[in-house]
Amino acid sequence: MSSAAAPDSEHSWFKRILLPGLGLKAFVIGGGYATGRELAEFFLPSGPRGGLLAIGFATVVMSLLSIVTFVVARRLQAFDYRTFFKRLLGPGWIAFELAYLLLVILILAVYGAAAGAIVAAVFGAPEWVGTVALMLGIASVVTFGNTAVERLFRDVSYLLYGVYVLFIILALYAFGHLIGPAFSAHPETSGWAMNGLTYASYNTVGAVIILPVLRHLVTDRDAVISGLIAGPLTMLPALLFFIPMVAFYPAIKDAPLPSDFLLQQMGMPWFHLLFQAMIFAALLESGTSAVHAVNERIDGAWEARKGVPLTHRARLVIGLALLALCMFAAGRFGLVALIANGYRALAYIFLGVFVLPLLTIGVWKIYRNERADEPALEV
Repeated sequence: MSSAAAPDSEHSWFKRILLPGLGLKAFVIGGGYATGRELAEFFLPSGPRGGLLAIGFATVVMSLLSIVTFVVARRLQAFDYRTFFKRLLGPGWIAFELAYLLLVILILAVYGAAAGAIVAAVFGAPEWVGTVALMLGIASVVTFGNTAVERLFRDVSYLLYGVYVLFIILALYAFGHLIGPAFSAHPETSGWAMNGLTYASYNTVGAVIILPVLRHLVTDRDAVISGLIAGPLTMLPALLFFIPMVAFYPAIKDAPLPSDFLLQQMGMPWFHLLFQAMIFAALLESGTSAVHAVNERIDGAWEARKGVPLTHRARLVIGLALLALCMFAAGRFGLVALIANGYRALAYIFLGVFVLPLLTIGVWKIYRNERADEPALEV
């Protein structure tokens, strides 16, 4: 279908070019930017200036890895992670699945706890109410497959980018006079390259998680352009969050919830509530992307064996079972603490089972001309 197709068509410009980046942002942002803790861990240790360099470098690396992932996925026609890694790694694909399942247990448990804390803080309700609300929200979206998931990525993005833009405007108004002096007083930049590389390398695993939305790519040119802008779309909220954090450097490095720290400095209760609503929406789309990837993996295997796709009911049951396991049982049996303690190790595992094979075997497969029916790369 032509790239000039109507906006609501199967392969519209939005779905081919913007949707992959919005999907990657959906996976990364829930745990990464909602609290600001991840930004404090990876970017602030290099100082304010070094943090900006790390964010810029992470953006470049994320775009590069996204481009290669998107092109390989299109040429191999692999739009779920099981198919992708079976064709990339052969029998070694199981290593990625095991690492991914550990990651899903961790992030869904964390998202459930965060949703519970938000509802408890805003409404004074028991924390389990927020956890169940998030669980039901994710399940209701993944039940209806790709169309519902893609619509969620689009609609939540409006809220998310809008709130982050408003966030930096209000922050500059409230304490912007502190930001410039903080940059001047702390010129250190040590370690920024490694921090940016590590952050981007394990977060770009999201490019594999959002493989189902890549089915809209028509040419390699689509894959390159969408991958190129995926990095900026994902890292823009990080930049908008990081700049106000600098005003309170270095004290904010040790704040358990840097976002809450900054919101309290603003002294605007109405915006605090709006930000909490945005965080809940970010948790919803991030959790949805993780669960949907599992559903699509099961759907691919089921259709290969039975000749029919999963029903909506089956998607709902799988989603609820996975969410209940991760949000309730995992925490009770200590799995979350176990995985969290090895979080850095998990990040390095993804470097080994995703990033390195992608940049070696994946690039080799591109140049070996293992592609779909479209012509060579158009630039």
